[in-house]
Parts: sequence; C-alpha cells; structure tokens
Amino acid sequence: MKPTITQAMIDAYDEYTHLTLDRRGFMEKLTRLAGSGAAAAAIASLLAANPAAAEIVAADDARLIGEDITWPGSAGDMTGYLVRPAGQTGKLPAVIVIHENRGLNAHIRDVARRVALEGFLALAPDFLSPLGGTPSDEDKAREMIGQLDAAQTVANGVATVEFLKSHDLSSGKVGAVGFCWGGGAVNNLAVASPDLGAGVAYYGRQADAASAPRIKAALLLHYAGQDERINAGIDAYKAALEAVGKDFTIYVYDGVQHAFNNDTSAARYDKAAADLAWGRTIAFFREKLG
Repeated sequence: MKPTITQAMIDAYDEYTHLTLDRRGFMEKLTRLAGSGAAAAAIASLLAANPAAAEIVAADDARLIGEDITWPGSAGDMTGYLVRPAGQTGKLPAVIVIHENRGLNAHIRDVARRVALEGFLALAPDFLSPLGGTPSDEDKAREMIGQLDAAQTVANGVATVEFLKSHDLSSGKVGAVGFCWGGGAVNNLAVASPDLGAGVAYYGRQADAASAPRIKAALLLHYAGQDERINAGIDAYKAALEAVGKDFTIYVYDGVQHAFNNDTSAARYDKAAADLAWGRTIAFFREKLG
C-alpha cells in the first residue's frame, strides 16, 4: 500500500533540499512524522527524484539531434546540452533550459528535448561548470550550487544568451525557462540581459523588486499553491512589475506542491498542473519569440 504523505513531510523535504536541514536531520524528522524508519525510507523515495523516470523523450529519438557542447562563459567555458529538431533547415528561436539545484541532470536534459520537439533550439547549460560540472550525487550537487558565485552565475547566463543570439541555427530571438533554482535564475537573467526576449519561471525565487525597471523580457511566472516559501515574494514582485508597466503573467496552481512539474518525483508531481503550465509555456514562447 502506498504510504500517506503529509504536508509536514513535504515541508521537511523542502527544508532539506533548499534550506538548512541535512540528510540525517531530514530522515530523523521524517521518521518521527512517519512513525518508523521503514515508512520514512519508503516516503523519502517518493519525495526524491527518481533518475529511472527521467526519460520521457529518449536521448536517441530520431526526431532530434542532441550534443554536448562548450561555449565561452563570463570567466571560463560553460558546458551544456544543445538539442534541435532533426532535418531543420531554417533558423529557430532559442530557449535556455535552466536546471534545478541538482544541476544538469537527466531530467533537465529530457526537458530540453521536450522543448526542442516543440520547434525550438534548446540549450540546457550546466551552471556548475565553474566548479567542474554536475556530479552524479544530488546532495553534492546541491552543496555545489550553494558555493557558486552569484554574480558570476548571472554573468554566465548573460553570456549564454549572447551565444545563442548569434548561433548559426538561431533566429536571434532567445528565451529562457527554469525550474526551482532555475526559476530564480530566469528572474535574475531577465534583470541582467536586455537581449532576453521571454522568461518562464517555474516556482522560482523572485528578483529584487527594485530591479524590475531593468527587465526587458516578457515574463510568465508559474507558482505552486502549496509553496509558501517561494510564494511569500509574489506580491512585492507583482507590484514592482506593475508599477513600471512590464509584460508579465502570473499563474498560481491551487493545491499543488513546489516542483509540481518534475515528473521524476512521484509525491510532488501533478500531471494536470504540469500539462497546463507546459501548454501555457510553449504558447508563450511561440508568441514572444516567433
């Protein structure tokens, strides 16, 4: 029988993956909430991402051409995964796909392939490139994310926009979509890059409200109704964007959790919300990037 997962358990997982709780502390708290170590272990596996479920679009799908590439970052090379529709002859609008705090993993590579199937040139950068790239251990990846230099990370995003803007296969129009940590990165990139045409942030931390006047990109902001930590910043960001007349749309999906789009996490994924948000995301990119 599938174990019952409470909001307190999900909150504990969020504290572990995004705040200050370590793995041992998380499992101790989860054991108290679940009633036993065995139940806690079963619940932890449902809360965590399952790498085996990451591939919705196969890496060797004949409809696509994907490759690992390198390009100049702000202070050293960036690496990432570039994917495009096979047989494409004309230039395509480009979309940067920004990973969660686990780094460039199999799930985000898969999301990049999904974007490419919609008719875009998709690039999923590894923002852990300055530290040697994304490791296989998710806990290590989260630790490394915390070690990144914030200004350099933004600058690497700006450099990635410039790289795609002038890429031979690109129409010159560039958008970005990011999830969790990557959603926050999209908001920061919109502030820093005047060449970003469209940004989609899934449950991402908002940019400083005072920086709103610098944003040129149209924004689409997806939030989870049960995500109190991230949602606390919505009102101030919305007011700041409205005050300077920016092009933005906010959707809050009632009753769903942070990371509702991540279909490798059984406990938090919500298919209805994910499908709705994805449809809105692709339509937005087609409208804003052409």
